[in-house]
Amino acid sequence: MSKMVTLTIDGKTAQVPPGTLIVEAARRVGIDIPVFCYHPKMEPVGMCRMCLVDVGRPVVDRATGEQVKNPDGSPKIQFSPKLETACTTPVSEGMQVIGLSDKVQAARKEILEFLLTSHPLDCPVCDKGGECPLQNLTMAFGPGKSRFLYDEKMRLAKQVPLGELIVLDRERCIQCARCVRFQDEIVDEPVIGFFDRGRSLEIVSYSEPGFDSYFSGNTTDICPVGALTTVDFRFGARPWELTPTASLCAQCPVGCNIVYNVRREARSDGQIVIKRVMPRQNEAVNEIWMCDKGRFAYHYTESSERLTQPLVRKQGELVPCTWDEALDLVAAKFKEASSGLLTLAGGRLSNEDLFNLHQFTEGVGGKAVLYSHMAGGDLVGQVGVGKGTNFADMGSSTAILVVASDLEEEAPIWWLRLKQAAQRGATLIVANPRSTKTDRYAKHLLRYTYGQEAATILAMVNALSAKRPEIPGKVALSPELRAAAEAFAQAENAVLIYGSEGLGLEGSQALAQACANLLIGTNHTGRPNNGLLAVWPRANDQGAWDLGFRPSANLAAEFKEAKAIHLVACDPAGDEPVLSDSLYQSLQSGAFLVVQELFLTASARLADVVLPALAYTEREGSFTSGERRVQRYYPAVLARPKAKADFEISALLGRRLGLDLEADLPARVMARLAAKTPAYAGLGPNPYRKLSEVVEQWPVVGRSDMYYGGTTYENTQGLGVQLEAAVERGEAASLSWPQPPALVQAPPGSLVAVPVTILYDRGQTVLPSRLLSQRIPKPYLVLHPQDALKLELKEGVRARIILDGAEFFADVRQDETLPQGFVLVPRSLGIPVTRPVPIEISNEVLWIQPA
Repeated sequence: MSKMVTLTIDGKTAQVPPGTLIVEAARRVGIDIPVFCYHPKMEPVGMCRMCLVDVGRPVVDRATGEQVKNPDGSPKIQFSPKLETACTTPVSEGMQVIGLSDKVQAARKEILEFLLTSHPLDCPVCDKGGECPLQNLTMAFGPGKSRFLYDEKMRLAKQVPLGELIVLDRERCIQCARCVRFQDEIVDEPVIGFFDRGRSLEIVSYSEPGFDSYFSGNTTDICPVGALTTVDFRFGARPWELTPTASLCAQCPVGCNIVYNVRREARSDGQIVIKRVMPRQNEAVNEIWMCDKGRFAYHYTESSERLTQPLVRKQGELVPCTWDEALDLVAAKFKEASSGLLTLAGGRLSNEDLFNLHQFTEGVGGKAVLYSHMAGGDLVGQVGVGKGTNFADMGSSTAILVVASDLEEEAPIWWLRLKQAAQRGATLIVANPRSTKTDRYAKHLLRYTYGQEAATILAMVNALSAKRPEIPGKVALSPELRAAAEAFAQAENAVLIYGSEGLGLEGSQALAQACANLLIGTNHTGRPNNGLLAVWPRANDQGAWDLGFRPSANLAAEFKEAKAIHLVACDPAGDEPVLSDSLYQSLQSGAFLVVQELFLTASARLADVVLPALAYTEREGSFTSGERRVQRYYPAVLARPKAKADFEISALLGRRLGLDLEADLPARVMARLAAKTPAYAGLGPNPYRKLSEVVEQWPVVGRSDMYYGGTTYENTQGLGVQLEAAVERGEAASLSWPQPPALVQAPPGSLVAVPVTILYDRGQTVLPSRLLSQRIPKPYLVLHPQDALKLELKEGVRARIILDGAEFFADVRQDETLPQGFVLVPRSLGIPVTRPVPIEISNEVLWIQPA
């Protein structure tokens, strides 16, 4: 550890690392130096001058290099003739900082007086009122009156849409550039910026559509005034009316810590409703950021289309019934089916839901299946990233390999943190057939053909091995591949992130095993910042794997063989016509279908019984993130009276069949889970208490001052617990040579369609949010320009697609980085491509009329 620097700030002694800025040193000893432009997550710029302080340094004799002493033996201190900005000045040994002198106080008054010359006096109606740094600092340090004339204030536009999600009030902007710098430095998307000069300076959007970024909502959090607001909260409530409830984002495997701000309001018939979603600090997970999907997609939980009561099919129609009637019927049918019961669960379920559901299915004698196109969760459990892994600790000693993933689309906050690790010096290796935004920061780029994902990673293993078994898929040991393999092997720490781009279930399992082989072969397992990380499609897919659920390579056949089918938090009939057909055929053969859901989905419309479930905002539970961090969430709003939590439904069914399952408290379910699941044993006999523990985090943001880190909430409800991988518990890792599936060959006149994931899709947890409607694209496909030329398809036209005999339409896009012969088809946009398949594209096109 480097030698600490000792200084005094307003009479308090501080010891901090060299290079620490004065403003940060002050925070460490409990002193707040006011700031506007400074933010602990961004580079200092010293623009607002609010942090001016008096700085004195020990006088040094130039001849001897020794400090000059006063007659009493104390160091002689010389203060600068001018005040200095605490946000740009690093500390030095023996420095004395004064922030409470008359000179400093006068300067702060003048800065605030100047800022208020062009600021509207609309605090009573401003959305930031009650949590406004300018308001708070004016009250603390500002002058009692202004020397400037009110009538000379600037008059600017007050409701300028920077995009469909963010509104700018130009009069309120104090030009601190926090929003601009966030988009430039943190996100690397300079889609907003300054225009004009002097008093005419204003924020504008440079993108089309406006403010085209996945992280735009964060600018409203760090804006120190009410200049930037989100459209769903603007004029919606006053901050002091809101009650914060700790929760987790349920949209992807990152597990961002968030807060739901709620209040009871008359226009919602006296119900408690969610008014906004804010980040909650967790430096090991999402720091203080969140993506726009997590911020705005929660509206699905409040949808008027939610199921409100059980339904049972009578005379061909689904009609309302009581819970007892529905549960009695389902229990009897499932008991009759016994080993013929097929339970299919989705990754939006909590650990408590999954545990009870698996226990119930196992107790009946049925089969528990995870509804997922991605595999490898067993291997992640074995060689997943070690306990204590944190992207913030990754730098020049770390190598990060990303394969088969467009990380920004699949897990935006991981992408953000990986980018920052690369900028700190981490060696980033990207393996993908096409170009993605992650390529910007890569030191090694590996290109392969779709279908060669596992073979490419195995080739890296071969490049480091003397034995070199034959590689399926014929991937050449190119110089770039050898260099990437050596960089990965030689790094002190290494993390391997794999996704599911272009892969079906078999290909995904082969890739996961190949990734595990590379990690084991290079000794990058069993310790922090080393191991495997899966970019799961849903929030709790890893928890499902941990609790015994496994995906099926042939769901259609599973449906046809089942005597009873229990679909929980999934909609196979709505996702794939093939599965819809097989499900219908199974019902025609006498199978009994039960759907447990939030909405009346396509699968639910086929069901014999429909059971309404609570949204996760209406109950408590836990998720296991992709990093295998178990985290707890709390109920934000009141539960719908005729819906039940998924874990409770399983328990009530189990009790009817003589099974001992906990139906009342999720905390008790979690305690049983930890006792029966080795990976979760470290949570102890009271897991919820363990998950609620917190430690001090740095930088200290989200406190009452609001101006330092923005409107971000302190984490007082739990940082979660990262589980140990099996190798950390002393278990042997599974090393085997996988056999990737054969490459799909397209018939003449066809191309191979491969699935990709996009952030804004048409899933049930996104589509109901009307705020994101402009962000959700129409169905589209992406071709190489040469393939488009052969098919006479131009950019922007609508093409007819034939897939498994079904007809679809999609807009045409082109990408010259895409391998020829392949077509990218986004998942969950209406075209059911879940694995590489031949696809026919007709040049009989329908032109899209210009807007």
